[in-house]
Amino acid sequence: MTQKSPLLIHQNILINAWEGASLRAMTPAASLASIAPAAGAPALPILFKALGDELRLQVLRLLKDESLNVSELCEVFQLKQSALSHHLKILVQAKLLGRKKEGTVTFYRREVPEGAQESLLAEVLRQIDTTALSPLLQRGLLRVQAVREQHSRAFFRDNSERLREQQELIASWEDYSNATLHLLERTDNLADASVLEIGPGDGSLLPALAERAGSVTGLDNSEEMLALAKARTLRFENVVLVLGEAEGLLGDKRQFDVVIANMVLHHTPDPAAMLRAAGQLLTPGGRVIISELCAHDQLWAREHCGDLWLGFEAGQLSDWAHAAGLENRAELFLAQRNGFQIQVRLFQKQTNK
Repeated sequence: MTQKSPLLIHQNILINAWEGASLRAMTPAASLASIAPAAGAPALPILFKALGDELRLQVLRLLKDESLNVSELCEVFQLKQSALSHHLKILVQAKLLGRKKEGTVTFYRREVPEGAQESLLAEVLRQIDTTALSPLLQRGLLRVQAVREQHSRAFFRDNSERLREQQELIASWEDYSNATLHLLERTDNLADASVLEIGPGDGSLLPALAERAGSVTGLDNSEEMLALAKARTLRFENVVLVLGEAEGLLGDKRQFDVVIANMVLHHTPDPAAMLRAAGQLLTPGGRVIISELCAHDQLWAREHCGDLWLGFEAGQLSDWAHAAGLENRAELFLAQRNGFQIQVRLFQKQTNK
């Protein structure tokens, strides 16, 4: 027999939390129209039908920090598409999931609570998130992320010589690099500071960092990119290049005063995890500077620039940073060609983290 989730037990409590929905507030003369949910809000029967199935709760739990397509969800849950699509449809109808079509592929993400039922939906999701992902789902998610990472690495391996030209079609390197340096120069005692650049690519920014900071580390998972970066930094004795991932540095107990990631997160299978690692690599009060694309719908960026994510909403980056113990300190938004927009963000590690 399937064990019911604790969330289902508290449905009656949650119903009473919905403003205006308490049966005790009804009068004999109340009409159906007067107690109908606000426009745009899901009716309570639809909402609680969606929450009345353990598999659907697991989908919501999984998509807390992820955006996955149907094939990826089937891989994680080890289910056929026909078995999963019905549940996704119900969650979309209840406004618990949103979907976005990218070419022929539809991606699902968890909706942000808003509107007349914001407090109710927020409490529902908070209760769902109190339970950790099962080991089965964790392993499935790792498989999906590994496939995404393989695609990203293959792209950089095959396009290292012309990547800069392709990326310039989207965002001007000069624009976001100058903004990065502007925010970097706010760092106290910069001449003695240690700086880590994650994903330096061909190393274009490394010389400018080396001229300003005490020590600079360039970390990349592409040997081809590190070879290009090495050629640009041969004359600098304070630059070290490392092959690997940000999480790999945690075992070395390395810490840095500043971590920089320019146009990296949208190539990363798990951006939230990278931000968490960046926060853990910081000294107390250290800073993270992120340059990223704002959310967009230019599908060609996947093929021509190896993008795994079509940018990010500013609020999404803020939420991930906050969860990583980072506070927002400054932000710049730069308009680009073809309707693209860049966000350059400065976060600081909370002193109690």
